[in-house]
Amino acid sequence: MEQTQARSAIPFLTATLPGVGGAIKRYDEDFVVEEIPRYHPSGGGTHVYFTIEKRGLPTLAAIQHIARALGRQPRDIGYAGMKDAHGVTRQMLSLEHIEPGRIESLSLARIKVLAISRHTNKLKLGHLAGNRFVIKIRDACPSPEPQTRAVVELLKRRGVPNYFGPQRFGARGDNALIGKAVLLDHYDDAVALMLGRPGPLDHGDARRARELFEKGDYGAAADVWPRGTFSQQSRMCRALARNGGNARQTWRAADHTLRKLFLSAFQSELFNRVLARRIELELMDKLLTGDVAHKHVNGACFHVESADAEQPRCDGFEISPTGPLFGRRMTPASGQPGEIESAVMADSGVGQEELSGRDSGRMDGARRPLRIPLGETRVESGEDEHGLFLLLGFDLPAGAYATSVIREVCGNIPE
Repeated sequence: MEQTQARSAIPFLTATLPGVGGAIKRYDEDFVVEEIPRYHPSGGGTHVYFTIEKRGLPTLAAIQHIARALGRQPRDIGYAGMKDAHGVTRQMLSLEHIEPGRIESLSLARIKVLAISRHTNKLKLGHLAGNRFVIKIRDACPSPEPQTRAVVELLKRRGVPNYFGPQRFGARGDNALIGKAVLLDHYDDAVALMLGRPGPLDHGDARRARELFEKGDYGAAADVWPRGTFSQQSRMCRALARNGGNARQTWRAADHTLRKLFLSAFQSELFNRVLARRIELELMDKLLTGDVAHKHVNGACFHVESADAEQPRCDGFEISPTGPLFGRRMTPASGQPGEIESAVMADSGVGQEELSGRDSGRMDGARRPLRIPLGETRVESGEDEHGLFLLLGFDLPAGAYATSVIREVCGNIPE
């Protein structure tokens, strides 16, 4: 199944309630996200913690700009969460053995340093409690507040479907396809998806680079890729020019972080398919015997031996059923949940042996809750210099996607 097809087939939990329509991200200020840290810096230690506000940049691109300005490697900079390019994001970074004044004096386009402190350890992915979103939806239906509040109340009661959002699958929607191609040893397809096959979403120099790749002019393509955001693509094209078009070697020329991103996107796609099936069966917030349940208080999981006995805890949002992030060490479900998961895996065309292959990135696998709690919410209408808007504010735990809330409110996947 093509990734774009899979996304459009994702069912709504609130399908019986009318959406308000509209669009998001018309302007950077329309989409504001602020990290909720798991802990605050102590004020002492060798690691400098600094909060940045970035506009129109993904996290890794912002880190590359900061590292270059400071004469350090991007891998030296710690971060707790990945943030999308669109909108205004406030997040914390860390860097060891540097004078705070050098960070404070940074002057970079689209990046502002807001605060500086110190701590005893490097920030790592996952050192995050959640994110706070403030989103302006424009061109919604007239008087959208009552419909929005009805959707929000249902999501508070039953939970937010814990889908991986569109950004997980890349601007072209093909990250999962690239990951699948690698797992199946189809490196020519993986590299072609990354560097070629221009489509309607490709423009400017990025499109020219893809067209040059298709002609086999890898060196020229490397020079054309825009710097910064597409530095990995440029590096891979140079590798192709050196190695005579060896796709397997070229895949390994990409950073480990990027390679892992494509593989995890494939895991995410299969999780979304399992969650979609559970919603279709009205089983997102209903436990089944054989489920692997998630404890929201600490993230621990356990096998459900009696669904009837555990359902009251589920109704109280103490626990929730989980879905699979398939991998070699993942705890499998049994019974009907296991049958659903096995069917999705079989339909994907990838088997357990491929998940343990040489280029599988050591995909250990994990369980992910099918739903997550919707935190503090805010719904109000307003008007600014750009016109009328519906303001939607909410908190989500780390790892959850704002699009999972927005699509339920709007009744679509607004861009």
